[in-house]
Amino acid sequence: MSRTVGRIINGRETSDGEGVKLKRTIGGQLEVLDPFLLLDEFKSDERNDYIGGFPSHPHRGFETVTIMFNGYMEHQDHKGNKGLLTPGSVQWMTAGKGIIHSEMPKQEDGLMHGCQLWLNLPREFKMMEPRYQDISPEKIPNIEENGNKIRIIAGEYKNITGPVEGVVTNPTLLDVELAPGQSFTEAIPIGHTAFVYVIRGSATFGQDDESKLVKSSQLAVLEDQDTRNNVQAVAGPEGVKFLLAAAKPIKEPIARYGPFVMNTQQEIQQAFRDYQSGKF
Repeated sequence: MSRTVGRIINGRETSDGEGVKLKRTIGGQLEVLDPFLLLDEFKSDERNDYIGGFPSHPHRGFETVTIMFNGYMEHQDHKGNKGLLTPGSVQWMTAGKGIIHSEMPKQEDGLMHGCQLWLNLPREFKMMEPRYQDISPEKIPNIEENGNKIRIIAGEYKNITGPVEGVVTNPTLLDVELAPGQSFTEAIPIGHTAFVYVIRGSATFGQDDESKLVKSSQLAVLEDQDTRNNVQAVAGPEGVKFLLAAAKPIKEPIARYGPFVMNTQQEIQQAFRDYQSGKF
């Protein structure tokens, strides 16, 4: 049986960093979708929409996932780590106890397009050592069938496992492209929070008369029901590209302020003190 679509959230235009224009779903109208904290899509071929980038800023208590579709973004942190995000690449950063980093465009013009997703960490892992998983396109399994393309970033699809390792919320993250009229089905663990975000085109999600149309820049929450663990999609006449994300909910209190996500306000205040005193 297929999961049904609950809420459909329209991406709202906003900006972050130094004026980077983006569309926000989670973290905006939908405040939290446990364990997901934020989902932004940035897409523009106007340099002024992205050239300011995201100068140096801190994080603590969660993970960020940056998925690049087009363009080049350089990452640097306060410990001297540096990396380049290229078309098709993914960076999975665990901020843990604290990281100070920047994400800046490495292009002067042309299309910049990608998504950033934030995942919460459980209390016992919030102060873990920071780490990165920088994943080049060739390390991401890509299944092509019937004109469809499914990239497995995290989790499994058809018994093939994605390259992301050691994430405590046991996530599934698939980058799915379907040809016009083609279908897609995948099982999601019962109890896991799941959503789809449509990047291009449209598709119906759900089964038969329960299916709902989801369009570009919309996020659909896939309801968790005890006997329904499949995701079913049928692409519209122009085809579709979407992200499918699922993960185990944490079910803990969330205290959040700017770049810090902890369990209590006291921990947020401590994060600010540690950052300001150079303890990151």
